[in-house]
Amino acid sequence: MGRRPGRTLSRPVVDEPFSAQLERWLESDEPKTLGRLGDVFKEKAFAVAVLLLMITPALPLPTGGITHVFEAVTVLLGAEMVVGAKTIWLPSRWRERELGRTARKALPVVMRRIRSLERMSRRRGAHLFEQAWFLRILGVLLIAFAIGSAVAPPFSGLDTFPAIGAVGVALAIILEDVFILAIGVAIGVGGVVLIFTLGAAVYRLIKGLV
Repeated sequence: MGRRPGRTLSRPVVDEPFSAQLERWLESDEPKTLGRLGDVFKEKAFAVAVLLLMITPALPLPTGGITHVFEAVTVLLGAEMVVGAKTIWLPSRWRERELGRTARKALPVVMRRIRSLERMSRRRGAHLFEQAWFLRILGVLLIAFAIGSAVAPPFSGLDTFPAIGAVGVALAIILEDVFILAIGVAIGVGGVVLIFTLGAAVYRLIKGLV
């Protein structure tokens, strides 16, 4: 049977770059929900889900508070990675949630960044991403970065740094490159440290005024 007119298939092609797989899925007629990621991206589903969730807080875009939902889902996904889950589990309301308008706005920018990273990626340390213990550590990092992004002071822009860290970890898993992982971890950890350092300074200032 032939392909239906106007419909783009989203089944990954062997050795096809991740950016091409993601773009093809986004342009297909399939529902753009977290629940579909496991069917399309298989073992990379956790990383792709985190990427799509955290690109919104990683960019300086108006979000209307929706980022806290994305960060909460990322914490749950990180926890599932820590316990060694092989497939994504989410409450039905989150599984069927379509990508928001803000996330769709961010995607063109993110696609350009992904293509740039694909050109520089060399699958350095790729064997580590096949180890359960290593993925559990990455799950812990994702939880920490999502929480750091969530607790950042409103309108400060500081939430972007741990969110970028989470995106970096997700891309490192997808591209299997410890160099990209190191960059993401450095940005994420730096952002979390900055948030809590400033928070502690503000707390001491307020305490001194009381």
